[in-house]
Amino acid sequence: MPEVIFNGPEGRLEGRYHHSKQPNAPVALILHPHPQHGGTMNNKVVYHLYQTFVDRGFSTLRFNFRGVGRSQGQFDGGQGELSDAASALDWMQGFNANALTCWVAGYSFGAWICMQLMMRRPEIGGFISIAPPASLHDFSFLAPCPSSGLIVHGSKDEIIPQPSVDKLANKLRSQKNITIDYEILNGADHFFREELDTVDTLVADYLDKRLEQMAA
Repeated sequence: MPEVIFNGPEGRLEGRYHHSKQPNAPVALILHPHPQHGGTMNNKVVYHLYQTFVDRGFSTLRFNFRGVGRSQGQFDGGQGELSDAASALDWMQGFNANALTCWVAGYSFGAWICMQLMMRRPEIGGFISIAPPASLHDFSFLAPCPSSGLIVHGSKDEIIPQPSVDKLANKLRSQKNITIDYEILNGADHFFREELDTVDTLVADYLDKRLEQMAA
């Protein structure tokens, strides 16, 4: 899990990168929660997402948004962080020019950024969105959502009420040519403190299913 430093729009960005030994391996970018509420690339949900992708042979990158850890710059309300994510994807694609596909995954604020990035980057073939902040941010930009993906949310989320995510998932599910898997974890709060293993299993099973479909 080597530490990497790469150039972002406002200076250097700090990350952790695993390069797959498989030829033409798919790539995955993992995005962390809100920088002003303690979110970093070392968040437990983010780390578990990272490890799940690594275990499935992806070249995988998690990094700190501007102003977090050793990443330079200051919080920019989402727009700058979206640019950071685009730079991170550019950096990783520079090492993986022949990648079979590209995925993005994010938790909370990171889920909002990753789904915006997906709209800008047609090469992204799938997403994992954990506790997307549908009650705090406008997701109407997903019109239409360009890729199939998985949404996971907790029924006892005290920060993002489940009905707001239900509405988002139902809207996306009504679109043609994509499939949205939506998993609600009964009793889970926004931080999935007792449910990390369950989140791991859901994401792993979903990735296995999608990778099998791609290989068919």
